[in-house]
Amino acid sequence: MSKRSMNNENQNEISKPKKHWSMGLVESMKDAELIYKDTERIVVIRDKYPKAKIHFLVLPKDNISSIYKLTSKDVALLEEFGEIFKLIQKEHKDHLNAGFHAVPSMQRLHMHIISKDMVSPCLKTKVHWNSFTTALFKPYNDVLTELKQYGAIKEIANEMYKTLKTAPLKCNQCSYVPKNIPQLKEHLLTHV
Repeated sequence: MSKRSMNNENQNEISKPKKHWSMGLVESMKDAELIYKDTERIVVIRDKYPKAKIHFLVLPKDNISSIYKLTSKDVALLEEFGEIFKLIQKEHKDHLNAGFHAVPSMQRLHMHIISKDMVSPCLKTKVHWNSFTTALFKPYNDVLTELKQYGAIKEIANEMYKTLKTAPLKCNQCSYVPKNIPQLKEHLLTHV
């Protein structure tokens, strides 16, 4: 290969925009191996990094970046999220929760459907834990009610976010207070 063609090849690689990891859900929505359910307006995928034994993400096919971009015109879409949640609850015997992160890390509106066991090798940090077990996890019914009542979802205050993400660990199924994530993960196995 000549130097000129190598330089052109390198320039093409450099000029291609890299996709940020926070945009990964858009690609995951197209991955047939991850898709669990698919409707006209919604895709349900298996979470690539599940934080519990059962962990799905419900996403709209429309490009809505987060719950904070929802308006009163999106109530029907959110109600469809709820119908999908009910179907998945019937398919699984585990206790499932549905909700949204108050400060999502991924770009694309997505609702988590997650089992309460929280047993997973992907659950590694206090932030992971607190994002599902504190007010950082906004329950589906609360979000739907707020959207119906106000036509929008109010963002969490930055100070509240900082407080909740660093809150002490506490078991989500009993009063146990572990010192660290390894202790918590060991303890969670007693609930399985």
